[in-house]
Amino acid sequence: MKRLLSWLTGLVVMAGLLMSLSMPSSVQAADIRNVADDKIAERGDKVDLNNSSVRRFQQFPGMYPTLAGKIVLGGPYDSVDDVLSLDLTDRQKELFEKYRDNFTVTAPSIALNEGFDRINDGQYR
Repeated sequence: MKRLLSWLTGLVVMAGLLMSLSMPSSVQAADIRNVADDKIAERGDKVDLNNSSVRRFQQFPGMYPTLAGKIVLGGPYDSVDDVLSLDLTDRQKELFEKYRDNFTVTAPSIALNEGFDRINDGQYR
């Protein structure tokens, strides 16, 4: 009985492997999509204000962590200029204007905002 069960299990596994190998590769590639990679490709080399954590703002001197935190918590945004409607100091507005061309806005995606924690995203040095 045990031998019969092991043979049947082996046949089921082999049939599954053969079926997966017989599927055309174009069908497999089209069905498997990585939403996070698509969203990152959409923003290009800019910082997406709706889908970035505060860590992405470190590349802009003066923005991290205070202004970056305000921007992240103030979203979602419809346009980059919506940031200026936040409660910002004059210095913070100047900083944002200085780096304005480095930002973009795309629709918020759960793939990049898992757990809705964009302040402490678990990336540590």
